[in-house]
Amino acid sequence: MRRIAGIVLAVLLIGGVVAAVVAGREADDKGTATKTVHGVIGSEKAEFFADPDVVKALAAKGYTVTAETSGSWAMEGLDLDGYDFAFPSSQAPATELAAKYKVRGTLPRPFYSPLVVVAHKSAAEVLAGNGLATLDAEHRGTLKMAAYLDAARKDRTWQQLKGADKYGELTGTLYLSSTDPETSNSGALYLAAASCVANGGKVVASEAEVKKTAPLLHKLVSVQGAQQSSTDAAFRDFVSGAGNPLVLVYESQVASLLADGQHPDDLVVLYPDTTVNSDHTVVPLTENGQALAGLLATDRRLLELEVRHGFRPQGEATEFASAATYLKQELTGVRQAPVPTSAVLHELARRARG
Repeated sequence: MRRIAGIVLAVLLIGGVVAAVVAGREADDKGTATKTVHGVIGSEKAEFFADPDVVKALAAKGYTVTAETSGSWAMEGLDLDGYDFAFPSSQAPATELAAKYKVRGTLPRPFYSPLVVVAHKSAAEVLAGNGLATLDAEHRGTLKMAAYLDAARKDRTWQQLKGADKYGELTGTLYLSSTDPETSNSGALYLAAASCVANGGKVVASEAEVKKTAPLLHKLVSVQGAQQSSTDAAFRDFVSGAGNPLVLVYESQVASLLADGQHPDDLVVLYPDTTVNSDHTVVPLTENGQALAGLLATDRRLLELEVRHGFRPQGEATEFASAATYLKQELTGVRQAPVPTSAVLHELARRARG
């Protein structure tokens, strides 16, 4: 019996060693990732987290990230129990989520991206010829927000603009396409920038100021009809040639397109002279979520990949070497509008949607 028991024990030990070796080989095949971190992100970051180089860089630090996409403001309505992090596209919805899930301390903001307007070349040239924009390179310029908002107040049409008659596609009311401000961060930040300009350069903070600016914001939104819920879909439509000739997106989306080797001849990037930087803000819900946020802010390889995808790391000098004729290296001449409180921004969005 003793001899049989010894043989059985030996077999079990050998089996355990074989299992450990197989597990080790499987782990080697998958890289060094040992912890899966699950989160919800704004759609504009989906390509970043899906990039094989990003996956490899995270695995080298011991992490695999699985992420679902959502409109940044829509994240408030999600049940995030069991998630490790939420990663909306600006600080205001992140602050709301932090309060909801009792997350204390400063929320990490690894990178940011300003809002820009992508325009077909014909539209950009007509805007410039009518004092609504200036062009400083073949594919880059500045949108004059005050002049544009004045045109919106007066319901200006493309046909009323000098030179538009040369382009059959420029018809109907002049407007920027934006996302739904009640669910999408970029749409809400568009209202923040527009309301600041309409309020004499001051952040909207009181009921009187909300009432003063709401009619214009309603006009900016209602003229669009149905709105997309994400800038990702809106940008893809624009690049494919569909939809409106002026679309509000993130600079990072343009930079990512250019980094992929696409340089559309018909694309002009207009930086609003008053815009809002979208501070991509992590809400860590677990220790693993906090660790991921730290890596995004400090790991040199991940910082390089963030720049490749068009995000500007906080406190880092960002170069878009292959995109010099499309994107600004420095955000000179662009005013950063203050963003209203979350409650005020929600109210502006509600009234804009009508």
